[in-house]
Amino acid sequence: MPRFEREQSEYIEKVVYLNRVSKTVKGGRVMKFSALVVVGDGKGKVGYGLGKAAEVPEAIRKGIEAAKKNMITVYLSGSTVPHETIGEAGAGRVLMKPAAPGTGVIAGGAVRAVVEAAGIKDIRTKCLRSNNPNNVVAAAFQGLKNMRSPEEVARIRGKSVEEIVG
Repeated sequence: MPRFEREQSEYIEKVVYLNRVSKTVKGGRVMKFSALVVVGDGKGKVGYGLGKAAEVPEAIRKGIEAAKKNMITVYLSGSTVPHETIGEAGAGRVLMKPAAPGTGVIAGGAVRAVVEAAGIKDIRTKCLRSNNPNNVVAAAFQGLKNMRSPEEVARIRGKSVEEIVG
């Protein structure tokens, strides 16, 4: 029986990036691991977390726990996003554009994990500036957080949904 047996989760869990760091001490080098994990239900809820530990499975477990605490709900219009947006975090910038049904997910590794976990089927994305996975994932989240539904925009502007959608 495997040592790190886990029960099946209702969430989609993806490890975006594993990093090994070492600290030099008197007796040699001490290795530790950090895991950047994205968790989503495939229906519009998604979260990410960073777990750090002396062993990889423990770092992943901690990352998953952190991601579940950091969940957001994303507004979707069909299988894509409602409008174009740019998410920014640190030096990371992610451009997200809606795509026609059947386009699929056009995204790099870190953004792809976030978008697929959120349940978005058709989207075009581009990483601008930094390609550091931590900043790119945070920027993708910021972009998804900035998504607004036509109902929300209509309420803010004091107009009807028909006037907004056209």
